[in-house]
Amino acid sequence: MKVTESIVYVGVNDHEVDLFEGQYKVPNGMSYNSYVILDEQVAVMDTVDAAFGQQWLENLERALEGRRPDYLVVQHMEPDHSASIPLFLEKYPDAQVVATAQAFRMMGQYFSMGDQVRQVAAANGGKLELGRHTLNFVYAPMVHWPEVMMTYESGEKVLFSADGFGKFGALDVEDDWAGEARRYYIGIVGKYGPQVQKVLKAAGGLDIQMICPLHGPVLKENLGYYLDLYDAWSSYKPESEGVTVAYASAYGHTREAALFLAEALRERGTEVAVYDLARDDMAAAVADAFRCRNLVLACNTYNTGINPFMNDFIIRLVEHCYQNRRVALIENGSWAPMAAKVMRGMLEKGKDITFAENQITILSSMKPENEAGLKALAEEIG
Repeated sequence: MKVTESIVYVGVNDHEVDLFEGQYKVPNGMSYNSYVILDEQVAVMDTVDAAFGQQWLENLERALEGRRPDYLVVQHMEPDHSASIPLFLEKYPDAQVVATAQAFRMMGQYFSMGDQVRQVAAANGGKLELGRHTLNFVYAPMVHWPEVMMTYESGEKVLFSADGFGKFGALDVEDDWAGEARRYYIGIVGKYGPQVQKVLKAAGGLDIQMICPLHGPVLKENLGYYLDLYDAWSSYKPESEGVTVAYASAYGHTREAALFLAEALRERGTEVAVYDLARDDMAAAVADAFRCRNLVLACNTYNTGINPFMNDFIIRLVEHCYQNRRVALIENGSWAPMAAKVMRGMLEKGKDITFAENQITILSSMKPENEAGLKALAEEIG
């Protein structure tokens, strides 16, 4: 697939994977992207997952049309992008490998390739001339590994963005970019907002006409839309004034309260996303919690603490630097309700978290007074 007349896509689609990184559901598969820049000298941008190495080499060989690559640029050492480096070097032993010093150290940890690898250390702000194309290297540490760099090709104004601007889903499947990119970003990169902000500021000085990520489609139009989303995600700004309602329920009574509140909010015209944390995709629930300004947590007391699914959910929020949001709490208990206290204690670690004044305590099952309290809560946060 031609990206431009001189840049060719040689990546692969993976429909065999069910859990990306062993935890994120990917019903539409994944793409592992790799690109070739054809000039006086030829540069290959990253490799692919080991399971698709041979297919990738065949794609590469077709794109090369008899030529041999001069460089392999390694932007990120995560195995879904680096695992086919040994296969590449076995076929093209004269190619030089371009990467950061940290990436070369990781390469030695992953592979036993010996001293025969021709290494070219990429400096931050360094350049590599291919002919009409010039590669400009921009370090992006902790976006989302320490060795990461991005590459700006100044001739055609293309940013090779490593895992930045990536998304879940194979390229031969149509889906919503923002939804799957948000779920990908929040789950995988979201902890490192300040580092992403730093890279966005550096990118702000570049004339970018196209973004080529390591997952997901090449972005060619309306780039401001994607950049604005990344700015919001990495600065932890809500995208919506809506409400995410996440509940964990043992016998259905806490669920009943959560759904009652959701309906009361909808009647007020409020956008609501509802998640059963025991059954729905946890990563999607986390992503929507970051998307919306308001979050409602409804949970039964369990072993003097909280339901394990709610515990997992809040841990994920805190680990991904959940902040700048308003949280409402609904607890349930038959003799010693403790869920609200525990949930508040876990979330108080976050920056600029405010709590709704109306806190709901249910004693075993819903009562008329609980309905009145939930309506008051809907009015407060709706």
